[in-house]
Amino acid sequence: MCVHVPCPVYRERERETEEMAENGEFSFTSRARSTGRNGLPRIQTNNNNKETLVCHDDSATPIKAKTIDELHSLQKKRSTPSTPIKSPLATGTAADGSFAVISEEERQRQQLQSISASLASLTRERGPKVVKGDPATPRKVDGQPSTHSFHYTSTPTFDDNISDSALKFTHVLYNLSPAELYEQAVKYEKGSFITSSGALATLSGAKTGRSPRDKRVVKDETTERELWWGKGSPNIEMDEHTFLVNRERAVDYLNSLDKVFVNDQFLNWDPEHRIKVRIVSARAYHSLFMHNMCIRPTSEELEDFGTPDFTIYNAGQFPCNRYTHYMTSSTSIDINLARKEMVILGTQYAGEMKKGLFSLMHYLMPKRQILSLHSGCNMGKDGDVALFFGLSGTGKTTLSTDHNRYLIGDDEHCWSDNGVSNIEGGCYAKCIDLSREKEPDIWNAIKFGTVLENIVFDEHTREVDYLDKSVTENTRAAYPIEYIPNAKIPCVGPHPKNIILLACDAFGVLPPVSKLSLEQTMYHFISGYTALVAGTEEGVKEPRATFSACFGAAFIMLNPTKYAAMLAEKMQKHGATGWLVNTGWSGGSYGSGNRIKLAFTRRIIDAIHSGTLLEASYTKTPVFGLEIPTEIEGVPSEILDPENTWSDMKAYKDTLLKLGTLFKKNFEGFVNHKIGEDNKLTDEILAAGPLF
Repeated sequence: MCVHVPCPVYRERERETEEMAENGEFSFTSRARSTGRNGLPRIQTNNNNKETLVCHDDSATPIKAKTIDELHSLQKKRSTPSTPIKSPLATGTAADGSFAVISEEERQRQQLQSISASLASLTRERGPKVVKGDPATPRKVDGQPSTHSFHYTSTPTFDDNISDSALKFTHVLYNLSPAELYEQAVKYEKGSFITSSGALATLSGAKTGRSPRDKRVVKDETTERELWWGKGSPNIEMDEHTFLVNRERAVDYLNSLDKVFVNDQFLNWDPEHRIKVRIVSARAYHSLFMHNMCIRPTSEELEDFGTPDFTIYNAGQFPCNRYTHYMTSSTSIDINLARKEMVILGTQYAGEMKKGLFSLMHYLMPKRQILSLHSGCNMGKDGDVALFFGLSGTGKTTLSTDHNRYLIGDDEHCWSDNGVSNIEGGCYAKCIDLSREKEPDIWNAIKFGTVLENIVFDEHTREVDYLDKSVTENTRAAYPIEYIPNAKIPCVGPHPKNIILLACDAFGVLPPVSKLSLEQTMYHFISGYTALVAGTEEGVKEPRATFSACFGAAFIMLNPTKYAAMLAEKMQKHGATGWLVNTGWSGGSYGSGNRIKLAFTRRIIDAIHSGTLLEASYTKTPVFGLEIPTEIEGVPSEILDPENTWSDMKAYKDTLLKLGTLFKKNFEGFVNHKIGEDNKLTDEILAAGPLF
């Protein structure tokens, strides 16, 4: 027989329970009044409201949806224009004289008509039936499938011209947001992943860089006269017929797809001189890339976008026909300036679109007396603007990115009567060996919305390994310029005060900094010099001179002397000073000398920005006749004159003459071109080169 003896500890707990009940918490009621299962006391909350018999929870009002599909439809709110929709085609005006307002349906119809016209076959003279939206998720209006589409036909055609693509709808994904493009890429494009930083990792296929030997320009009566052709020119000719063959191939491929991506965007931040561009592509990766790299229009600007000034047909997943005239591979990037069109076949590398548009600007802007430039650009807090020119490895990106100055742009600019303006809306940065310590701004810009090309990442954590070159050394990040903290928005500035030409001289004979005359600036601008270092497995290394006219020969359309003449005119008009800055070697060539410290170069750039370098005393070097300062604060005076840094004077003089000879040989291709109204300027530029 078991006898229950109350335990002192149990009695203490009973007292604690009674106190909790008195304080408004729960209590164990006596067994006589309320018994739960198995004879245990029922737990009861202390509720002073005797009339409330229902236990309340935090449930909200029941949802309106009756099915899961209906619930999903409630998740997305339809975007609406923020301003009245105006139409230049609408008849009649309001009482106040403003444009007539058209319906949203009419605006959509006009927009689709324009897109259908862009995709029109030239042989069948009709555009495809186009409808907005993803074919996998058809848009519904009031619970019914949308039939909002438009079939564009320029002229009546016979039935025997109809193709299979004319019988189907082509879904247009128009100016999608980064979030929408992420969804498309991850769902439908193999090799697309979201990295740990939020950026979208993509693959560009077999081509991981540009294909300059496959880039062609239509040669007609106008371009034969205006463009730069022949030795040294990046322009490879093709005829009109071959372009139309490739255009038809690209358009047929795009029209055969269930969906295409269409971007309507702008080039040039100067509103007076901006260019409207349309990019038609088959990949979300390409659409997001151009969303970042071009200037993004507001919804109001899209309403009045109208017909684009230039159109890109990116059918890069489809090869060109190698039996077609002029084709030398399965890749072809073709520009027709008369038709204002560009066709891409056989390469998915997104950089072809960026640089194709840059080539276009190099043709269009000089016609408006605007100088197009392959340069970085920043501005001081007092409004002083500097342009940075330099080939790969010269430090253009590093030196133009200065936390004490505003970034106007890192790569492509225009110089007009209004000042300077960035051509692009984003940055296209190299990622190889990227680190937070070396490039914090680029590192922090790699986040949601950024495209990462051909990088390698951990399959589990999705963390990017920027040292890994398994896919290519040309790994890249494309992001909006707003991702840079000190970017100046809008990306425009006053006329430049300083023109800085950067050269990484691996021969070690150019001074760390030289002040240039106007003629010397033109000579070195046309030359576009830097030096690359070639090595062997045994460690035998020799510097190799590289010249790229205007520091961007691969993209210019006109003869380099035309751009140089415009640069000289603008420098003279606005009082800009030219500088040659060597970021390469001192005290000997590569292998024997030392790389000039970045800290010294930054001090030099700071002295240029502040204007103190204009007040310095100068001496002149032999052969190149460069004026070099005798003193710069924070820079050892002995390194300012390269002759002082070489221990072997004969080797220094021999190397100096060798580099001078290379300059002279490179410039031979430009001596017969007339610069300005007479040849006087040409003679002055030649005299500004090396003399010996």
